[in-house]
Amino acid sequence: MAFEIINPESLGRPSGWNHGMLAAAGGRLLFVAGQISPIGDFVAQWDGAVGRVLAVVKAAGGRPEDIAMMRIYTTDRPGYLANLTALGEVHRKHMGRHYPAMVLVEVKSLVDSQALVEIEATAVL
Repeated sequence: MAFEIINPESLGRPSGWNHGMLAAAGGRLLFVAGQISPIGDFVAQWDGAVGRVLAVVKAAGGRPEDIAMMRIYTTDRPGYLANLTALGEVHRKHMGRHYPAMVLVEVKSLVDSQALVEIEATAVL
């Protein structure tokens, strides 16, 4: 699915994400449940969670470029901020230069007490 990237000048230039992703008419929506990979440090868990999201997208016949939105939940905002460079490398490993609309939310806890990161996504196929 090719998206029209929507980044209004009034909102400023985003870095590592886009403000909006407009899908073409007729696409099918795929909602990917929150994925965790509670083994390892913050970067390893992020890597595993993105990999699991992509496994669902690929099983539905999609590609990383079909992801319109990613929602990231973390119990460790300081860990996120401390690892931005490494997380960018993980992102490019899985997603290339495709940057969907994204949100990161710090939460008190996740269902698995060992998980630092949970990622859910919406794709248009």
